[in-house]
Amino acid sequence: MSTAKWIGGILGFMTFGPLGALAGYFIGSLFDDSSVSFNGRTFGDSTGGYSQQQTYQGQRNSFLFSMLVLASYVIKADGKIMHSEMEYVRNFLRMNFGEAAVDQGEKILKNLFEQQKQMDAKTPGAFKNTIRNCSRQIAANLDYSQRLQLLDFLVRIAQSDGKVSQEEITALKELAGYMQVSDSEVDSLLNLGGNTLEDAYKVLEISPSATDDEVRAAYRKLALKHHPDKVATLGEDVRKAAEQKFQEINNAKERIYKARGIK
Repeated sequence: MSTAKWIGGILGFMTFGPLGALAGYFIGSLFDDSSVSFNGRTFGDSTGGYSQQQTYQGQRNSFLFSMLVLASYVIKADGKIMHSEMEYVRNFLRMNFGEAAVDQGEKILKNLFEQQKQMDAKTPGAFKNTIRNCSRQIAANLDYSQRLQLLDFLVRIAQSDGKVSQEEITALKELAGYMQVSDSEVDSLLNLGGNTLEDAYKVLEISPSATDDEVRAAYRKLALKHHPDKVATLGEDVRKAAEQKFQEINNAKERIYKARGIK
């Protein structure tokens, strides 16, 4: 696999807008594919059109690049680049795209960190404005369930060092707002995998005083938003990650049902 193959030749919705502008600082030098589509130009494509497979690949690639862009914001939120957070991203790329993708993904992240440093040195807050605009572009091109899955990846990156700082929580809720996702979704995702009844109620976004009917309704609503089929078009690896999340939601529901004696 070449160093560009994991992101492929068609970039999807990230070709234009703020994501494309941000990518333009460094992505081009990483590509060695002769049919790269970037900033409105498709190299090596004589037809001028995209096949169904190319459209799928472009949407998937845009999702993954978006994850890296937003991950750079979360990782730097507390002013430190933790090895554990970088390793989580490396392992994600390694598992799903092979070793060559790890090198490219790391280069992209390091370039994003450097870009943040340069932009903010010139104009304080400039990178945050770019992240806000990129997030709005993401919101316009991914449906709600896909944005939730993207947010779940970001939460897991923040959790990878065993502790989520207040700065990281703030950054996650900022990104959720920019992507037009309720910040209560962040609280729910942060409590996935918890073992207590309190964690379970937070996952379902309800209080312990909720009625049984309200518990059932909250679970149905959550299950509909997070069903793995909702993100199947982004690839089998993303769907598998969604299945893990869905199982954790079910575990939270079962904990509450058992405590209340709900059948």
